[in-house]
Amino acid sequence: MSDLRRFGLACAACLATAGVLTISAQQEKNDKDVKDDARPKIALKATPPISMSPSRIVAKAELNGGANDFEEFYCPTVEWDWGDDTFSETTADCEPYEAGKSEIKRHFTVEHLYKRSGQYRIVFRLKQHAKLVGTATATIQVRPGLREGGL
Repeated sequence: MSDLRRFGLACAACLATAGVLTISAQQEKNDKDVKDDARPKIALKATPPISMSPSRIVAKAELNGGANDFEEFYCPTVEWDWGDDTFSETTADCEPYEAGKSEIKRHFTVEHLYKRSGQYRIVFRLKQHAKLVGTATATIQVRPGLREGGL
């Protein structure tokens, strides 16, 4: 067989393999897009964003879009990192997950008291056992109040 013909057959095999890899990569991308479409997006809002100490902040996390039965977000442990060296955590007691039947909780609201001035980064986390499955952050500014230092 001539070298040119062997080269042509080898190139045809490469192209065929490349086509399979392209299709596989495209399928993986499509599978990822479907999973991403099912995953709700997490938004976190803290109000008021600027306040005077001592300040009571209301933090609201919302899960927007995605599937109502998104398994990773079903019955999670909810953790709040307040940015002032304090944390809070809650875990609900839920029925076992059933696809198409179990519904995720979409709204989480809590209050936190900041006694000192400073800029604080609030972190909202959803966990399944020890695995982090979702997170969102918000930043607030607490300015010195008249009573700061006298609490």
